[in-house]
Amino acid sequence: MDRESIAKLLTRRPFESFELHLSSGEIIGIKHPENAFLTKGKILVVDPSTDAVDIVSLLHVSSVRTLQNA
Repeated sequence: MDRESIAKLLTRRPFESFELHLSSGEIIGIKHPENAFLTKGKILVVDPSTDAVDIVSLLHVSSVRTLQNA
C-alpha cells in the first residue's frame, strides 16, 4: 500500500475508521486520525485505550478496509 493512499484516508473529512491488513495476517484498526502518524515508509498507530504502539512498514500493508462509523 502506498503512503499517499493511507494519507488520504487519514485526512478524509468526515473521517472514516479503517483497518490495515498486514502481510502477517494481523489487522490494526485506526479509529481516529490522531491515533496514526505516517513517515516516509512506516505508519505508527497508537491504541489510546492501552497505550500500545504498532510501528509497521508500509511494505507490509497488504490492504485497507474502511469501516462504517456508528
